[in-house]
Amino acid sequence: MIYFIEDDPNIRELVVYTLNTTGFDAKGFERPSEFWNALDEKLPKLILLDVMLPEEDGLAILKKIRQSPLTKHIPVIMITAKGSEIDKLKGFDLGADDYVAKPFGIMELLARIKAVLRRATPVEQKTEYEIENLYVCPQKHRVKVNGEKVVLTLKEFELLCLMLENRDIVLSRDQILDKIWGYSFDGENRTVDVHIRTLRQKLGEAGHLIETVRGIGYKIGETK
Repeated sequence: MIYFIEDDPNIRELVVYTLNTTGFDAKGFERPSEFWNALDEKLPKLILLDVMLPEEDGLAILKKIRQSPLTKHIPVIMITAKGSEIDKLKGFDLGADDYVAKPFGIMELLARIKAVLRRATPVEQKTEYEIENLYVCPQKHRVKVNGEKVVLTLKEFELLCLMLENRDIVLSRDQILDKIWGYSFDGENRTVDVHIRTLRQKLGEAGHLIETVRGIGYKIGETK
């Protein structure tokens, strides 16, 4: 699956149609919020990302993609009318895999996509976590409690994995905001508390594994 975030409907529809008729599966999104919602459902193999977008610009989106443990390995091709050297450098510095300036030829874009996919070597995440009745497999995006599947949003899953990766280490709310939402997140750290609460609820009997450290933040500690 290839995701394309582009607010120009003519370009978006042409690219998505071409991809879907040349052996790829593709979905287009006009707004970043639609893209983030789609990530909760399915992770793509590649992302085509415009820079000038409503809600938030493509460089901010790229930064968040590279900060997330679930999406940081997904190849990203920047597509934008901005063709200056400084914009390309910013994109590459943030982790873009390629950069295509408008106007572009559709066959050139297809060639770039194929080249980036060939270069992409998936990093296998073989780590699995089993604590009491909780089982988490980051590679398969799988969570089970007492053998029963638990459905989490992308942010809830990232939050759970972050605490498991930092087992027995207390993470402050600011640290969690930085790792999960990125530096550009302008919400209050109350957001962390809300996500912790819903995560505990969804984990049910395993929810107690997430400990609150008063005045500091949260952790998943070593079991007794």
